[in-house]
Amino acid sequence: MTVIDTSPPGVAGPSAPTTVHLSGEIDIFSSGALREQLLNTLDHSTSLLILDLSEVTFCDASGLAVMIGVQHRARVQGITVMLTAPRPFLSRLLHITGLGRSLPVLEDNR
Repeated sequence: MTVIDTSPPGVAGPSAPTTVHLSGEIDIFSSGALREQLLNTLDHSTSLLILDLSEVTFCDASGLAVMIGVQHRARVQGITVMLTAPRPFLSRLLHITGLGRSLPVLEDNR
């Protein structure tokens, strides 16, 4: 199951990025709900939406499709989507599929 915890809007000011922390498995069973939640988040997002993937334990093609779809919708709204802290398996998946070029990954400075 994918759990989403969005950074509270307005806490760090309008220029601060909106960060969504994802956890668990992003698969065919959870991707529909994830898509809806992320699209809703876009309506309340700043100009930068960061998807924190540090707690994602699995991601299949439907999960990647959600991220790409949300990125396309965000662009229309003038919002940049970036990923952060993908686990090695997900970094490899992004690299192999070529999605790492279109879904930029922020360096994790933790």
